[in-house]
Amino acid sequence: MKPHHMLLAAATSVVWGLAFVATKFGIESFSAPQLTALRFIIASLPVLVIARPQIPLTTLVSIGATLFAGQFLFLFFAFEAGLPPGLASITQQMQVFFTVLLSALFLRDVPTARQIAGMTIAFGGLALIGATMGYDLKPAALGLALTGALSWAIGNVILKRVGDVPVFPIIVWASLVPPLPALLVSQWHGGPSLPEAIAQASWTGIGGALYLGAIATMVFAFWGRLLHLYPAGAVAPFALLSPCAGVIASAVVFGEVFSPVRTFGMALIFAGLVVIVMPVGSRLRSS
Repeated sequence: MKPHHMLLAAATSVVWGLAFVATKFGIESFSAPQLTALRFIIASLPVLVIARPQIPLTTLVSIGATLFAGQFLFLFFAFEAGLPPGLASITQQMQVFFTVLLSALFLRDVPTARQIAGMTIAFGGLALIGATMGYDLKPAALGLALTGALSWAIGNVILKRVGDVPVFPIIVWASLVPPLPALLVSQWHGGPSLPEAIAQASWTGIGGALYLGAIATMVFAFWGRLLHLYPAGAVAPFALLSPCAGVIASAVVFGEVFSPVRTFGMALIFAGLVVIVMPVGSRLRSS
């Protein structure tokens, strides 16, 4: 990968890591389906000025249903079930391994031995961080979070298959998909309506929703472009920086325990990424 693309992938992951803190704030004012709907209502506003991308409608809906609706409905319900932000940032990065596996199975995008070695090292760091959480994690919360990670990985693969199409319009228009099913789930979920919840929300809850919709969702455009330019095994592991940002932010904001073992786990993640980004002989398909 080119150095500026590495920096872009790393910055995107940091934005996502901070999103777990924003989600914790958002879920205090909104239910899981309401926060999902509000996030993507905000993210879809540019459709007023951006033309629909030239891809099949079924593909667009599939991206919105997996990369967005599925991922975040399951993740936000995991938060409601008691998943703390730091641990959420860990579980979601299973999408890295799901993405590489699905890409190898369905796109014949097989990672190199060096990339596999780097991911193995990084996974060791991920496991160490997860082991330090010291939280009474409910199986339901873990299952919901991992299902969200799998949905993210499926969305990555669909997005990678789109081809040489501008990604930002895809992200914006795919954001139209989650609000309707999320609002339907919200009706079943019970509680106040979305407008009532907005009127009663705290400023931190509103700020969290704005961050998720206007920033954390939009950087998927950068991620999708990188997935088009490079093999999944080169791009997806950068998402492992996300739990580092999430864990640090969660420790600062919410006081989650920060130990030397967790620091060593983050060092292993960085070491794995160094192995992955070293020259592996793969070629950039396009610029």
